Amino acid sequence: MKWLDSLLGRATPPPPKLERLFALSTAYVTLAAKLGYSSGGKAGIVFRSADAAGFQGLQQELEDLLQLSAAEMESRCLLQKDDYGFLWMVVEDEQVEDQIATVHLVSSTLTDQGYGSSLLAAVFRFEQANQPIYWVYNYKRGSFYPFVPLPNQQRDNAKEFRLKALMEKELPLETQLELWYPLWGLPV
Repeated sequence: MKWLDSLLGRATPPPPKLERLFALSTAYVTLAAKLGYSSGGKAGIVFRSADAAGFQGLQQELEDLLQLSAAEMESRCLLQKDDYGFLWMVVEDEQVEDQIATVHLVSSTLTDQGYGSSLLAAVFRFEQANQPIYWVYNYKRGSFYPFVPLPNQQRDNAKEFRLKALMEKELPLETQLELWYPLWGLPV
């Protein structure tokens, strides 16, 4: 059916790139030791919700799976909808490695159940002097970018570019700056 899809202009989205998420676990050592960043204690996955009954069942399966995982890693997980109608799976855990493992678990489960194209991004919160910075992982591109929000929906572009320069050997970074989307009102 690929020829029919091509003829009708339908494109199949690329599968999400999950394994590059683990690059953050080694990059965190540099963020903490050389730059003084600490874990913000939260991470999240944002994905498009579907109204299909299958997705509702999957949602329950995810919640059950996360409760088991949370009990083992002593983390807290919750599912919530944002103001734009996207679903967030929020992981609260001080250990960055546990956050990454839980985010990967949820991402893999969604992908295995056929909802990989619903995955939009994973977000990890860090802090320096009470200022939050986020590393956003784009599943479609398999790359990270920094997001440093300021009040009134402004962002600290200078700090984001400094972080890019400092971390480009540690993380697979998004090279197209126009794809560094701001995520206002993050629940993490």
